[in-house]
Amino acid sequence: MKFTLRARLTAEFTGSVFLVAAVIGSGVMGERLAGGNVAIALLANTVATGAALIALILTFGPISGAHFNPAVTLVEAIEHGMSWPDAAAYIAVQCLGAIAGAGVAHRMFGLRWFSLSTHSRHGGALVLSEFVATFGLLSVIWGTSRLRPMAVPFAVGAYIMSAYWFTASTSFANPAVTIARSLSETFAGIQPADVPLFVAAQLAGALTAAVLFRWLVPRPSAEQEVAGELRAIPR
Repeated sequence: MKFTLRARLTAEFTGSVFLVAAVIGSGVMGERLAGGNVAIALLANTVATGAALIALILTFGPISGAHFNPAVTLVEAIEHGMSWPDAAAYIAVQCLGAIAGAGVAHRMFGLRWFSLSTHSRHGGALVLSEFVATFGLLSVIWGTSRLRPMAVPFAVGAYIMSAYWFTASTSFANPAVTIARSLSETFAGIQPADVPLFVAAQLAGALTAAVLFRWLVPRPSAEQEVAGELRAIPR
C-alpha cells in the first residue's frame, strides 16, 4: 500500500514525539525511583527506549519507514531511496516532533514545557562515541533492511539498548533527538553548546556506514527489483 506524503510525515512526526517522550520520560522516572543510583536510572532509561523503538518501528514502519532520525533520512536520500524534497520534509517534522516530545514528557512529570539543559557532554571521547553509535545504528538498519527486513525493529531496539552501555555518550545517535534533549534539564539532557559536535559526529558516522554498506550490500537496481517482483508472482 502506497501512503501519501502527508500520511508519511504525520507518521514521522508522531513517532518522533513518542520516541523523545520515551527517552526523556523514562530518564525522569528512572532518576526519581533509583534513589541516586545512576546505573539503575540508566538501565530504566535504556530498556524503555529500546522497547519504545521496537513498538514504534513496528507501528509506523509500514507507513513512513519509521526513520525518526535525520541521519537515516539523509542517507536514504543519498542512496536514492527517496527524493530530496521528501527528505527535507521528513527531517523538518522529525525535529519538530522530537521537540514536541520533550515538551510532552516534561508536562507529564509536572515540569516546565522546556528548559535549557546544563548537562555537560563534551570532549573527544564522547564525540567519538557518537560517531561509533551512529555508524553502528546505520549499519544495523542497512544490513537488516536489505537482508532480513522483518528483523529491523528488533535489531534496532536491541542495538540501541546495548549502545547506551558500550558508548561513553550513552548513544544519542540521532540529530533530532539530540536537539530535543538540549531543551531538557533532566537526566537525559545535553547542554546546547555540545550539540553541534554531537550532530556532526552522528552525520559522519551515518555517511561512513552508507559508504561501507553500499559496497557490502548494494541496493538492488530498479530492474532487479522489478525482476524480483515478477519472480514472486504465483504462476
